[in-house]
Amino acid sequence: MKVKITSVAKQLPKYYRETKDIIPFVKLWMQDQDERFQRKVTKLFEGAAVDKRYSIMDPEDVFVATSFEEKNNIYAREVVILGEQALKKSLNKANLKATDIDFIITVSCTGIMIPSMDAYLINSLQMKQDIVRLPVTEMGCAAGVSGIIYAKNFLKANPNKRAVVIAVEAPTATFQLDDYSMTNIVSAAIFGDGASAVILSSYEEDKGPEIIDEAMYHFYDATSMMGFNLVNTGLQMILDKEVPKKISDHFPAIVHPFLEKNNLTIEDIDHLIFHPGGKKIVQTVEDLFGALGKNIDDTKEVLRLYGNMSSATVLYVLERFMDRNPAKGERGLMLSFGPGFSAQRILLEW
Repeated sequence: MKVKITSVAKQLPKYYRETKDIIPFVKLWMQDQDERFQRKVTKLFEGAAVDKRYSIMDPEDVFVATSFEEKNNIYAREVVILGEQALKKSLNKANLKATDIDFIITVSCTGIMIPSMDAYLINSLQMKQDIVRLPVTEMGCAAGVSGIIYAKNFLKANPNKRAVVIAVEAPTATFQLDDYSMTNIVSAAIFGDGASAVILSSYEEDKGPEIIDEAMYHFYDATSMMGFNLVNTGLQMILDKEVPKKISDHFPAIVHPFLEKNNLTIEDIDHLIFHPGGKKIVQTVEDLFGALGKNIDDTKEVLRLYGNMSSATVLYVLERFMDRNPAKGERGLMLSFGPGFSAQRILLEW
């Protein structure tokens, strides 16, 4: 039985700023810091390869001393709104109704809410009362691909069903006002907020690229490389500067055996649908694939236009390929990295 991705749709928050317009807020935030440090941070923002980012909060609100409770309340309110908008768009693209969905997976790691987002969407859209729910948290940037893997496994076991994966992230709600570490600053320079919804189907007549295979790859002894610390002021970013090197070192084991299992090589892949973690990670992956004659231009463009939106970002890249309607028989490789440390992979064929 085939499982296919039938539609993908993104949804952006209402606030946005170009990087050049955010730098004055950053300078005001750093005004009591050493001048050399201020120049370094400004240069980092300017060189982050992110031209614009969207946010659930206006920049004025990001750079004020709101409490964890206040920011998380904004997060909980706004992710439901964004999730519903993304889901409606994805349903419209697939010519489906909310009651056509049998399995709902919601993905987010940048705030805390119980009940999870899916419960609110079931109520607001009057989805099936026997719909199966799965909220996915704590998997960071990898969770968009993880959610698709979980949905695929559900559909593989259940013919004539449909699933939706809704990823909504708001990294700006995790900005730490009193933290002048490079980790906090780098995350502020590369991250943005956004949402996306992906519909999958095990109906034979539904159209879209088929998921040929999927796999996860777990790095040993790397749990401290990426994630969040829960502190009194909220979620404090963990981002080790060795992440690009770790990816580079493990790259052959991540990509080639997965393709070989499917009797393929990288030369057989037409589209690279990769999560843009940040400029250094993009450069690392680009160097590795450039040597193989492949490009990740769409990955770089998503980073430039929106920043890293954690789990939702790779779905923005996927939407760009889906909207182009690749030719029958073309293949795509989805790849994202996240806390654990782990890499998630999906092989698609149109």
